[in-house]
Amino acid sequence: MLRVLLADDHHIVRQGLRALLEQEQFLVLGDAADGHEAIRLARELRPDVAVLDFAMPRLNGLEAAREIQRVSPQSHTLLLTIHTEDQYVLEALRAGVRGYIVKTQAAADLVQAIHDICRGQIYLSSDISRAIVDAYLARTEAPSDPLTSRERQVLQLVAEGKTTKQIAQLLGISVKTGDTHRSRIMDKLRIHDTAGLVRYAIRRGLSEL
Repeated sequence: MLRVLLADDHHIVRQGLRALLEQEQFLVLGDAADGHEAIRLARELRPDVAVLDFAMPRLNGLEAAREIQRVSPQSHTLLLTIHTEDQYVLEALRAGVRGYIVKTQAAADLVQAIHDICRGQIYLSSDISRAIVDAYLARTEAPSDPLTSRERQVLQLVAEGKTTKQIAQLLGISVKTGDTHRSRIMDKLRIHDTAGLVRYAIRRGLSEL
């Protein structure tokens, strides 16, 4: 029986996914409302697969996937998303994500994806497979991201309207360190206003505000 962890910020979605997967004889170990909680549960429960919503508050699914692979290396990660753009798919694959499911796909696709990635395969929704092939043939790459993982976490929280003090509390860092991260983000991106940072975060899929 494959062991699964769920993460989505909508309770009703988590309930629906749990019911679907349990009906298909998966063991759902737990569910999380944001990326940080998903990481904590992955560290404790060591699931075979972590099914992560891409857009979650505090920490998005892509960053959570990166960290889950560090704290629970045997766990495969799968993203659920509305994004079909090349840059998101390619960035996810480079981050080690094994499954990329568009939310408009049928429930059967999620079930198949979990089975496939546990067999060592990569599963891509049919909506985005063509985009990846085209990107590969054209030798295009997703736009490079100069930010570190921690800086992306800070940027997401900035885009969500959090103050530096709130960011420091959420990430367990000092206010001074939070200010340093924010300054470095602005310098690296050459963006020196909050509105510009929010627009960049939305383009990178870190926020859907």
